[in-house]
Amino acid sequence: MYSYEDRLRAVRLCIKLGKRIGLTIRQLGYPTKNALKSWYREYEQQEDLSDSYARLPRYSEMQKAQAIDHYLANGRCIAATVASLGYPSRSFLSA
Repeated sequence: MYSYEDRLRAVRLCIKLGKRIGLTIRQLGYPTKNALKSWYREYEQQEDLSDSYARLPRYSEMQKAQAIDHYLANGRCIAATVASLGYPSRSFLSA
């Protein structure tokens, strides 16, 4: 886990180097390519990085309730609910 300052330093250097991921990683010695891409996307969207690594839930409570209502109203068929609402998998909906 990298601190907020380390992540911000990496993103700013990446921007300064023209979004050259490999060069940024070689100069800093960290992070991985995918981590830097993720940090850059977050920085680009929010114009800052979050203080922690907390991940936002994929679906809102309203979307979850809607899926459950659809499931109950349509014969308790997980396959139909997944196909209709676009849920990623049966196991996610079951949980």
